[in-house]
Amino acid sequence: MRLLVISPHLEPDTAPTGVIISAILEELSQAGIDIHVITSLPWYEKHKVAKEWNIKGLHRFIKTDSEKYGKVTRCYPFPSSKNSLVARSLGFAGFTVLSAIPALFNRTKFDAVITISPPLTLGLVGWMASRRHRCPLVLNVQDIFPDVAVQVGAIKSPRLISIFEKLELFCYKKANAISVLSQDLAQNVKSKTGFDDSRVVVIPNFVDTEKILPLNQDTVYREELGLGDRIVIMYAGNLGHSQSLDLLIEAANRHQDRDDVVYVINGGGVAAKELERKVKDLPNFVFTGFQPIDRLPEVLASADIHVVLLKQGLGTSSLPSKIYSIFAAGRPAIASVDPETELSRVLSETKAGIAVKPEEVEEFIAAIERLIDNSAERTEMGTMGRLWIEKQPTAKIVAEIYKDLLERLNK
Repeated sequence: MRLLVISPHLEPDTAPTGVIISAILEELSQAGIDIHVITSLPWYEKHKVAKEWNIKGLHRFIKTDSEKYGKVTRCYPFPSSKNSLVARSLGFAGFTVLSAIPALFNRTKFDAVITISPPLTLGLVGWMASRRHRCPLVLNVQDIFPDVAVQVGAIKSPRLISIFEKLELFCYKKANAISVLSQDLAQNVKSKTGFDDSRVVVIPNFVDTEKILPLNQDTVYREELGLGDRIVIMYAGNLGHSQSLDLLIEAANRHQDRDDVVYVINGGGVAAKELERKVKDLPNFVFTGFQPIDRLPEVLASADIHVVLLKQGLGTSSLPSKIYSIFAAGRPAIASVDPETELSRVLSETKAGIAVKPEEVEEFIAAIERLIDNSAERTEMGTMGRLWIEKQPTAKIVAEIYKDLLERLNK
């Protein structure tokens, strides 16, 4: 089978989507599938193309090499560090146009196309490529767009919302199958399309439990940040419009008088500069940027408590993949998330953490204080999370699910 994959990220880019897709493609390649990936130059960590990938000349726009997955064409992503929807949309549009060139003018006769969304515009490229190569299209939906952007207020124009909603529905209708990460996301797509389970397939994300382990918290990373033996409450990940980061600031502000507690943010994104400004005068707050991906196990192990922060209304549109890594690290999680969503149910059923209502400051702080003052409960929750994640699908199993799906669509 010859497979064309169109993805916004791929390793060595550090975006969670890229890490997940890379692992799946590696397994599919080992299963004998001939893969051609169209993706971007690595840019996610600092919102600019990584220095070692800054290619001069025309090759900076489209460059094809052989990598472990097969043939990989990397296109210039037109990155923007600006906290501007317009700037980011223009960047995605430029990348979409470039990615369409190798997708459509490729002499290989592909048997299937997989496209990753967001950005939703890649769904158009996937549809055109599937038409060009006369093969089925699988649309892999990591987040529901434009729902997420509308719910966080990034898009307010009714006309623009209507355009994106029509584009979303068009991409869904043109896909032979849509893969989503959770039942919540599946229900969201089904409610808009009327599709059944044969066309909307739940294929969860995963984590490498052999790489991320429940390590001792006395790490080099802790030492570098001067955290000592304090209880560390950590948020690790993207800093954007979807995260209710003010909860963490308020909690840190409330706990300034506790010398046994410190708050740490490890990450970056469009909200990073504003957040750094807000916390600069808090003595119990440490802000640090993304670490190299190979330090992830160490970073996660450095925390006593991890937090997952989703703004109200996002629970059915997005499932943070960081929860898998937190569980693998054997640490408890406090999630600010809509009730009766997949993440809140998982935390309740596994007893691996505490789910609180989104943007409820007092409830959030109460959950933190409960775990701060109970080390035995923290340990028990971390153990339960690790036990749960060890039973979940691996990259190999997820790749097999995709392989079966592609074979079914080709019958």
